[in-house]
Amino acid sequence: MNEQDPETGRPVTSSELLSVVASRELAGRRTVFAGIGLPTLAAELARLTVARDIEVVYESGVCGAHPSHLPETIADAVLITGAEAVVSMPTLFGSVLQGGHIDVGFLGAAQIDRWGSLNTSVIGDWGRPSVRLPGSGGAVEVMANAREVFVVMRRHTPRSFADALDFCTTPGPDRALADGIRPLGVGVTRVVTELGVLARKGVGDELRLVAVHPGVSVEQVRAATGWDLRTAASVATTAPPTPAELRLLRDDVDPDRVYLR
Repeated sequence: MNEQDPETGRPVTSSELLSVVASRELAGRRTVFAGIGLPTLAAELARLTVARDIEVVYESGVCGAHPSHLPETIADAVLITGAEAVVSMPTLFGSVLQGGHIDVGFLGAAQIDRWGSLNTSVIGDWGRPSVRLPGSGGAVEVMANAREVFVVMRRHTPRSFADALDFCTTPGPDRALADGIRPLGVGVTRVVTELGVLARKGVGDELRLVAVHPGVSVEQVRAATGWDLRTAASVATTAPPTPAELRLLRDDVDPDRVYLR
């Protein structure tokens, strides 16, 4: 991916591409439970472009967030500024999430499998991991209760798109149903990566490639995936970020480069 901003000539970074493409997926959605990082960037950009009435909810209990600048952590006090409401954790998880009021849960992950289960705990063996990660946070509840889940991932490699997860932190509906648990939502329906977009319809359907970014081939994506990745009948090419989207992202959403790299 070697895109350039046609207005400034600056190269488009992977973070910018991911944020723009992910934000477009939120068109028509009303309530989004956003994780910190790229999901935050995408949700804030969507609020300025394709989903102006979107209500962004954060794990700390902030509903209808309108932060003056991007939060650095989920506990950043800036999330409260201009928020529609701040509720307790039991209310957030027990009433908002379990009450079925979230259209999209927007998460990140270190690993994902073909059915949309996620690993955010360890890379490698549990007893002696090569990398120890933050863990679940609220992702398990988001996966089980949001109507659908979008995932954005910085890396698309056979290790991150794994045939078998090193650890299952957040089971998708297929795995949950196998253990006798019936979630409310359909689980992961969209995954945006540095190479393209993967999608699935719901229970019983595995992720398949539906779009590649400019300059990326289907063969590249399949080679970077740890399972035999299926493709849509017609694989689209994502539209590159527009000068207007990049200007909003750089100047309004994240001028301090909190998450843009």
